[in-house]
Formats: sequence, C-alpha cells, structure tokens
Amino acid sequence: MKKIPLRPETEKMARWLALAGDPTRLRIFYLLFAEKEACVSQIAESLGMTIANISHHLQLLKDNGLCTMERKGNTICYQLIQNDFTQKLKSIIG
Repeated sequence: MKKIPLRPETEKMARWLALAGDPTRLRIFYLLFAEKEACVSQIAESLGMTIANISHHLQLLKDNGLCTMERKGNTICYQLIQNDFTQKLKSIIG
C-alpha cells in the first residue's frame, strides 16, 4: 500500500490539535484567553497545580509556536499567539 505523506502545515495542525486535546492545556488556553497574559505562578495558582507542572505545559505550547514568553524580573509571563488556530480554539472553548 502506498504511504500518503502529510504536508508540513497538516503535521503542524495535528501537533496543535494534540496539544489542545490535553485537559490541563485546555484550562491554560482558557485562562490566557481571559487574561491575555499570565505569569507561571498565577496560572499554577488558578489551576491548583505546581509551578513545575504548569511550566512543562507552557514550554510545550511555546516550543510549538502557540504562545510567547516574556521575563519580567524573576517572573516569566506568557501570552497566546494570535493566529487562526488559537482564534478557532477560543470560539470553541469560549
């Protein structure tokens, strides 16, 4: 049987869908949609999770081009990147 290759854009979308399919990351998306920007400690407190756990999830989102980070002194804050995927996700999880 012939192997069907995926376009790079389709592979990227599949990764994004997998990332968005995780309940913790969905909660992070929801919080960042509402707050526009949040620091790791704020996200951890809001979700009732450890900073280490939240940092791991945020790093995955950053590594896959779904959010950006900015260091503010000793604090690291995150914002979602505005693109078609995040806008559609926002309309789904509102």
